[in-house]
Amino acid sequence: MKKLVLALLFIPLISSAQLKDLLKTATDKVATISGTSSGLDIAAGLKEALNKGVTEQVSKLTKADGFYKNEAVKIIMPAELAKVDNALRKMGMSSLADDGIKALNRAAEDAVKEATPIFVTAIKDMSITDAKGILLGAKNSATSYLQSNTTTALYSKFNPVVQTSIGKVGADVVWGNIITKYNALPFVSKVNPDITDYVTNKALDGVFKMITAEEKNIRTNLNSRTSDVLKKVFALQDKK
Repeated sequence: MKKLVLALLFIPLISSAQLKDLLKTATDKVATISGTSSGLDIAAGLKEALNKGVTEQVSKLTKADGFYKNEAVKIIMPAELAKVDNALRKMGMSSLADDGIKALNRAAEDAVKEATPIFVTAIKDMSITDAKGILLGAKNSATSYLQSNTTTALYSKFNPVVQTSIGKVGADVVWGNIITKYNALPFVSKVNPDITDYVTNKALDGVFKMITAEEKNIRTNLNSRTSDVLKKVFALQDKK
């Protein structure tokens, strides 16, 4: 009991002795992050990182096969149409099913070309407060910032482009043929999916998945910090 009492009496002494150092460490950390001690422009660094993510990752999706041959974002048939895919393949119409999937991915590749200006605006409007929160936040904080500030605008831009692209790449004909053939099969429930909405949302998913990958790369891979600003700003993150 006596030892326990002594131990309890000693705890405040330890805490008191460490408190000054802890406060100093915390103050230095805040000063560093705020840029008052180093003059670092955190906002500029985060904007550069986001622009890098858009330039290096989103642009890849706009190329032929950017979606179709990228397993991380490839658009497959909607879950509710899995039975359509299976039925067509069983009936010897695998090529038709494959053409349908390719057409969906082509439409997404076309739509994503509209994304860059919207991202540029969101990045430009980032405040210093936003930047600090992103730097010290979760590993996908930058992506989450873009997601919350661009999704509505991106959907509005993507949707009509997807609809037009579906016609341009012949997806409307292919999918019309797929649905017609499937609905003509005996003993099946008729389907009439909103392909435009499905592709639009999948295109958005793909865009943010690629930006997340680039953000993770910048946060964890020193070699991906290709400018002095990125190196200095993310060095602060490394210390948190």
